[in-house]
Amino acid sequence: MLVASFTGAVHADDAAIQKALGSLGIKQADVQPSPAAGLKTVLTENGVLYITEDGKHVLQGPLYDVSGAEPVNVTNQLLITKLEALKDQMIIYKAANEKHVITVFTDITCGYCHKLHEQMKEYNELGITVRYLAFPRQGLNSQAEKDMQSIWCSADKAKAFDAALKGDAISPATCKTDISKHYALGVQFGVQGTPAIVLQNGMMIPGYQGPKEMLAMLDAHAASAAKK
Repeated sequence: MLVASFTGAVHADDAAIQKALGSLGIKQADVQPSPAAGLKTVLTENGVLYITEDGKHVLQGPLYDVSGAEPVNVTNQLLITKLEALKDQMIIYKAANEKHVITVFTDITCGYCHKLHEQMKEYNELGITVRYLAFPRQGLNSQAEKDMQSIWCSADKAKAFDAALKGDAISPATCKTDISKHYALGVQFGVQGTPAIVLQNGMMIPGYQGPKEMLAMLDAHAASAAKK
């Protein structure tokens, strides 16, 4: 009887959560356990939410674990798993002597994205590997999205990306890669502009960072992690 009662309570909680999400207009969501007792993690197309198991209260924004020496954004740590699942779709500029890896949500119409890319040699020489995911700021179905979809579907993505940032015409191309998944993940990370830089620990740095500034930041994070 105890097992049956517990199972019934779980189903009741699930129903309450789905009802609450429906009342918010959320039709598609991935509901997962959260590290906080009494809360569930909800991954939606518009970001990450946390909802109480009874479905009565909803929190929006990142969840932090403050039990250690430094606060840890556990929301972004969850999203890192989703980010790494897209690794085979990234345009990667690998450092010969790799010390750090950053993932950049980029837009070919973004001025500071151009500036970052123009300094790729410097990032790589400092041991920073740069990986790109697409984030058309004007949204899906924009011209930038169509152009970036073509770039990501090119036989040589890096060559096509380089050419596009130099102002060359973009040849239409189609493939199974769907950059709307890149965009959706960027929204979940809280990206509001480009470039948006995600570190290996899940921390997101909004905006452009020069090569030397980026290296100093990465070294500092690595040193902090080593002390834990």
